[in-house]
Amino acid sequence: MRPLARYIPHVLVVSFALWCAYALRGDLAQVSLIAVLRAWDLIALAALLTLLNYALRIIRWRSYLARLGHPLGFRFAALTFIAGFAYTLSPGKVGEMVRARYYLPLGVPLPKTAAAFFAERLLDLVAMVVLAAMLFAGSRDYRGAIIGAAGLVVVALAVFALVPWERLCGRLKAIENLPALLRKGAVGVTSAFAATRPLLRPAPLLFGFALALGAWGLEGVGLSVLTGMVPAVHVSLPSAVGVYAVAVLIGGLSFLPGGLGSTEAIMTTMLVALGVPLGDAILLTLACRIVTLWLAVCLGWVAVLILPKPSFAAASS
Repeated sequence: MRPLARYIPHVLVVSFALWCAYALRGDLAQVSLIAVLRAWDLIALAALLTLLNYALRIIRWRSYLARLGHPLGFRFAALTFIAGFAYTLSPGKVGEMVRARYYLPLGVPLPKTAAAFFAERLLDLVAMVVLAAMLFAGSRDYRGAIIGAAGLVVVALAVFALVPWERLCGRLKAIENLPALLRKGAVGVTSAFAATRPLLRPAPLLFGFALALGAWGLEGVGLSVLTGMVPAVHVSLPSAVGVYAVAVLIGGLSFLPGGLGSTEAIMTTMLVALGVPLGDAILLTLACRIVTLWLAVCLGWVAVLILPKPSFAAASS
């Protein structure tokens, strides 16, 4: 049984790759080839904006690992970061943590990779909330809500940077009259913040947030570019960015693999609410998902094939 057990992780990886290919085939089958060929330049531009998103996030990822004491060459950091995209379809994108197996042989401990991953996801979430508010930027009725949301983001960033998470975690552990489940959850959250503390100081925090805002904003601009496929309707740039952010936020919070289904439903519904005919809204949504989600997944598997194959035994030690 032991010789067979060593092949189980490889079988799981191949199975996941086949499932990704099957899901991609389903989306491609719904896209009109004629519409794609007619708007190839817009799709190429949207894909380029997505690649710029990856470049900014790679820069942030590499800086996080360097700040945690593990500087990496840009090419290796880029390939390992992109390799994580192969597992984007895992619930909550936690499968992207598989990139840790490339770092373990180099002496980068799993908690350090987890800390960088946690900081990345945290700031992406905050940035998406800010971008989602752009959906209401053109309406004076929501100006107070936008200002309030901006204030909450500033407060959240200040809390991340200034709260002594290590001491707070220790105090929570010492509170015995808290329900066990509540105490365990609170300790888990504060422990994660404590491990990420070097990345939550003011300078790296603002740096990471600015890159997150720029990176995800570029993908929102990509959706705006794609609306050019439907000349008869007009969706403003802030609205397109807001729609993209809201759809990705809800899709991520749904914990469905890659937000499949939920992200598409929200994006299509919101585009229709902005005056885009249903058929065109579905086309725009699928085109957007192909140049964002599916481009990432395909590049991720290419990176997995390019990178050296670290042993799963080493990765689990």
